[in-house]
This record gives sequence, C-alpha cells and structure tokens, in this order.
Amino acid sequence: MIHLFNGFQNPFGGSERETLDLYRLLSADVPVRLWATSSRVSDELMRQFQIRPVSPATRNAPDGGTYVFLGAHWRNKLWPYLIPRPRRLIYVFNTFHPKIIALTTRMPRLLGWPDAELVLISDFQKRLLRVEGVVHPSPIDIDRFAPRQGRPDGPFTVGRLSRDTADKHHADDAALYEALLADGVAVRIQGGMPLRDRLAPHPLLELLPQGQFAAEQFLPTLDVFYYRTGSHVETFGRVVFEAMACGLPVVCHVHGGYADHIRHGENGFLFETTQQAAGILAELKADPSRRVTVGKKARQTVEQLFSPQALRQQLDFYRR
Repeated sequence: MIHLFNGFQNPFGGSERETLDLYRLLSADVPVRLWATSSRVSDELMRQFQIRPVSPATRNAPDGGTYVFLGAHWRNKLWPYLIPRPRRLIYVFNTFHPKIIALTTRMPRLLGWPDAELVLISDFQKRLLRVEGVVHPSPIDIDRFAPRQGRPDGPFTVGRLSRDTADKHHADDAALYEALLADGVAVRIQGGMPLRDRLAPHPLLELLPQGQFAAEQFLPTLDVFYYRTGSHVETFGRVVFEAMACGLPVVCHVHGGYADHIRHGENGFLFETTQQAAGILAELKADPSRRVTVGKKARQTVEQLFSPQALRQQLDFYRR
C-alpha cells in the first residue's frame, strides 16, 4: 500500500495537483490512499476525491507500507507516534526551505521511522539547496492540453495563470502590462486579483480569479504565455509546462525550475530584465510564424519530459 499525504488546502495549489496526478498514475497499478495532514482541507477536493483526514482516535489512519509526503510534514504532530511504522518513508520536497528539510529528514528517535528518502522537483532546486536526492518532475497529464487549431480573430493576447497570491506577481509586471495594453496587446491574467489595485480598467485587460477556467480551457485563449513571480520562487513551475503542452511560446524569467528545460529562442524564451521581456513580446507579436514554430518545439519538449517511459521510471521508484 502507498499512502500519499498532503494538506489539500487549495484546489489550485501546485503540491495538491502534484499529489493528485501521482495518485492517478500510481493507482492504475497499486493500491493508493490519500491522506490530509491539515485540518483546513478544501471542501471541493474532499467532494472530488477520496481524501481521508488522519485521525488515529477514530481508527482513520495509514496502516504501514510506503508513506509519501508531498508538500506536507509530520513534524510536531502527535499522530505519527500512533500509527504503524512505514516500510519506506519518502518526502517530496517542492519548495526552498532548508530548515524544513532538516526537520523532516532528522527523525526523532522515539518515532522509529526509517530514514527519509528525498525527492526533489527539479535540478534547479537541487543545485540551490545543495542536497542529495532523486529528481522527479511534477507529473502532468499532458493529454489534457492541446494546441488550438487556428487563431481566432482578435488582438494579440499575452497572459498567465497562477494562484491568487501577491507573491506570484513581480512588482515590475504591472508597468509591463500597461505598456502592452497601450500598444494594443490584450492582457489576460487568471489569478490576477492581486493586481486589481495596480492596473486601471482597460478594454483589453482581463483579470480573472483563480479557478475561473480550467487550465486546459484558459491557456489556449492566449498567443503567448508570460511568467515571472515575485518573492515566490518556482522550483518547477507546472503551469509553464502546461502552457508548453498547449503549443504556446513561453516567455519566462530565468530564475525558476522550468528554465532548465527551456532553450532560449528554440522552445521558449528566457529573460532577466523587464526590457528584455518587452522586446521578446514585441518580436512575437510581429511574427506569428515564429510563435507557431516555437510553440511546436515547446509541445515536443513536454512530450519527451512526460513520455510513458519517463513516467514509468518515476513511478517505479515509488512502487519498489
């Protein structure tokens, strides 16, 4: 039995989506259960999936086997002492907090659990943290995403998708969006509620709350996917790969896990400054054929990254 643990607080959170995709893949071959480690579990996720709150008092608890924690922790909790010892303990670490790595890999002696096997989400993350562990890209069902057939009439559209949190947006991006709007470019941002007070209403501006549309519905409405975050550092950046799966040229800041998979000018674009980003977007606006060529390469990249063989090797790690 494989037990997957997550907080399951946000239906649009990266670790929640990673956990559910891993559950989808693993449960095709082996028994898997989902466990909520937080008391603030999303009602929406509870309705959609068989997620169980960990509660040894009510005999609702994992019963041994392989325990996999994804974006969740067992530190400072009582219930780990009240449930059977796992055969294997795996920690999927998808953030940048060395202190949490120390807390979760140095097991209390009284607990008696095996040493934690560390899974990192990108080589970028592994380099910055300087820790040992296997690297598994966050699994994505790329069959959900498809390049749109033909371009509908309308303005050239730049957009992005994220959670509705301020740290997902860079301080300089509001000015960039204003410049794009002034140039006749439509800007469409899902997860854009933090920008409501920073961008004036405009006929070509659309700020949508997180979850307004499923990613596979929203992303094909764009011509280019633009991405840069603020204080939040993307260890992987699932949404970037989802955009690439839709055959979109992606224009992303260099500091992120996705950057290891983007070859500038071939399957996407990387920038360091706002001026560089503006220049790339202007070139793509003027050259539709370049957008198509780069978008096709982007799709090929994710097909290789999430090929059946690559996913099988990843799943074999958990099944052994």
